[in-house]
Amino acid sequence: MKAMILAGGFGTRLRPLSCTRPKHLFPIGNKPQLDWTIEKLAKSGVKEVILAVNYMADAYVQHYKKSKQKLKISFSKDISPSYKPTSFQRPLGTGGPIKNAEKLIGRKEPFLVLNGDILTNIDYAQLLEKHRTNRATATIALYSAEDPSRYGVVKLARNNSVLRFIEKPTRGKVPSKLINAGIYVLEPEIFEYIPSGRTVSLEREVFPKLVEEGRLYGYDFKGLWIDIGKPEDYLKANKLWLDQEIKRNQIGKNVRLENEVKIKNPSTIDNGTSIGEKSEIGSYVTLGEHVTVGKSVHIENSIIFPGALISDFASIKDAVIGEAAMIGKHAKIESQCLIGDHATILDNVTLTRGVTVCPWKEVAQSVLTPKCLM
Repeated sequence: MKAMILAGGFGTRLRPLSCTRPKHLFPIGNKPQLDWTIEKLAKSGVKEVILAVNYMADAYVQHYKKSKQKLKISFSKDISPSYKPTSFQRPLGTGGPIKNAEKLIGRKEPFLVLNGDILTNIDYAQLLEKHRTNRATATIALYSAEDPSRYGVVKLARNNSVLRFIEKPTRGKVPSKLINAGIYVLEPEIFEYIPSGRTVSLEREVFPKLVEEGRLYGYDFKGLWIDIGKPEDYLKANKLWLDQEIKRNQIGKNVRLENEVKIKNPSTIDNGTSIGEKSEIGSYVTLGEHVTVGKSVHIENSIIFPGALISDFASIKDAVIGEAAMIGKHAKIESQCLIGDHATILDNVTLTRGVTVCPWKEVAQSVLTPKCLM
């Protein structure tokens, strides 16, 4: 079986971190989020993954050249087949990449399609079984959300066929709490529903037609599901994954811990990292490779990318620190702050309330209101 992962998004809400890497390669529990997805697919019997890429496509190619995944990984560029270097080309939406990769996918059997920025522990094999039982053209994985208005909302019949599909309805006009989880099983006949050579939305153009024909079914599942597209959701995804999948502290090779270091479950510390005396890490912390943490540092519910330097007496809570960034002594970073790669936060600076710092920027003064520092 094959699976296509839609990984062409720009990650605008995760800037400045997504200015230097695709959001699908952001670490969760010290492994790129996309790696977790591919591992789950392999365990479900998927033999080949096709990545539909656009923004920073080379980053995916370089990463998976060195990857040790147990399945074949192919690439499909998320642009029209008629694209010319001199013309302006928009991404192909959620349907266009599927049509674009028709030859790679083939017409022999049903296949999976996943939004790349979803982190989930869904049982893909069970989803496929339900799809085959219903003899559907398409089956959508569904998840119950407290605020369905952010997503495509689905109303099911008793036999699990989809009665209504509404993309991002207005508040107060939501037919159910079941949302489109961005995971589909599709029959090869789906290619007949997707025009070629242009941007196509599965949600607005294809699924409504299938509803009219009674060929669209839903699969309501429980467990872990989260879209990592926003800073607060990215941090929440790391927390949930550590809680439900990793569950205990994981400490890599050649990690140096000085006296009286406390590491609270669950946290992950990657290879070559060092932590100074009396520092407290966790809970829900991911420290990347070769991170240097000084003495008496406190880090909680945060993600620290590889190579970062956290100086003595610094405090980091509910924040993401980019690759090779430097946090000065007595600095305080919290409240969903995003610090870009190679940025420098000087001693005694406090950043809070969603402050973002662009790569290579030096910050010398405290900022306590939402602002992008360029």
